[in-house]
Amino acid sequence: MSTYTQILYQIVFSTKNRDKTLREIDRERLFHFIGGILVNKNCHLYRIGGVEDHIHIVTHLHPVIALSNLVKDIKLGTCDFIKSNHILPDFSGWQEGYGAFTYDVSAKDNLIAYVKNQKEHHSKLSYREEYIQLLEEHGVEFVEKYLF
Repeated sequence: MSTYTQILYQIVFSTKNRDKTLREIDRERLFHFIGGILVNKNCHLYRIGGVEDHIHIVTHLHPVIALSNLVKDIKLGTCDFIKSNHILPDFSGWQEGYGAFTYDVSAKDNLIAYVKNQKEHHSKLSYREEYIQLLEEHGVEFVEKYLF
């Protein structure tokens, strides 16, 4: 029997110390590189977006890919890419953890639009507020003092 899955993830992580180092001029190159990592892992990329201090990735994971390994590969790969291509000169790394949230496939279009409109969205809401909202919406228990 073949393996079939449909697990839609939104993966969210920030820069180290939530520093605003993801310059808009370099973000598209970074997002394109991340897209390449996902393709190489046989994952389906729906959308990548973000602002100066964090990114969102909407993807379907291939069944043999562990989420934690994928995030690790993205973080390590992008750090090397940033350094070797001399982009994002103030970037000092990614936060230690990440958030990953699953969605029903029927939410895909709304989720893609949400990630696409990050710049507008964050004119009203900080990353901290957004992240706490995501945790609460998905019923993830957390202790706020350990989040950031």
